[in-house]
Amino acid sequence: MTLAARIRAIPTWQVTLGGALLVLGFLIAAQIASEGPRVRYTSQERTPLVETALDLQRQQEALKQRILDLRTQIGTMEAAGQGSAALTKQLNTELEQVRIAAGLVPLRGHGFVLKLEDSPAAAPGDVDAADFMVSGDDVRTVVEELWLAGAEAIAVNGERVTGPTAIVDIGGSVLVNSAYLAPPFEVAAIGPRDLFDRLRAGQGFADFVQRRSVTFGLRISFAESDTVDIPAYAGTVTLRNARTVPSPAP
Repeated sequence: MTLAARIRAIPTWQVTLGGALLVLGFLIAAQIASEGPRVRYTSQERTPLVETALDLQRQQEALKQRILDLRTQIGTMEAAGQGSAALTKQLNTELEQVRIAAGLVPLRGHGFVLKLEDSPAAAPGDVDAADFMVSGDDVRTVVEELWLAGAEAIAVNGERVTGPTAIVDIGGSVLVNSAYLAPPFEVAAIGPRDLFDRLRAGQGFADFVQRRSVTFGLRISFAESDTVDIPAYAGTVTLRNARTVPSPAP
């Protein structure tokens, strides 16, 4: 039997099975051949990757610690800032109180306006006519009695009265600070609600009314209000000459 006849005599299923086995063997051989390089590659790359991961982990831990340190510093600075803010607020409050005491701040509050007017009566021939007119001494006396009664701020005809304010007669007018004022004089004052009662209860003011109003006819009137405005001092507060004055011995 020839070779061709023998091939034709092989059943078809055997040929198919043989081809399938041949293909399967080729695939298995290819798989085995590729496993070697893959395992070698994985083994070679594993160490650098682990080192990189560990390095990143160390960097992350360092950054976490840096964050904690910065939070601590921020807390310290915030605490210091709160202390500075409190100190600044205290200094601003004290400065505002000093400005008020110096008369540099306009004020509004409960108080009254005391009006001093010349006497409408004519002076007798043997009496000085100036006694029937309001003088700087009269204005100064009222201001002093108001301070003693507890006034917090005073103004005369819109001129703020402060510690160094001078009230003197200049001709027919009264000089207050650097302003020449003419009668009638309106002395505005703010303070406690019983300020006018305190003023009237003072012996000095009672003597002033008796001497100037009853004896010489000066007109003294007043009006209380919850909204008395006291303007700010408009002059200079610069001291050109000053000297220390020793305290008196107790």
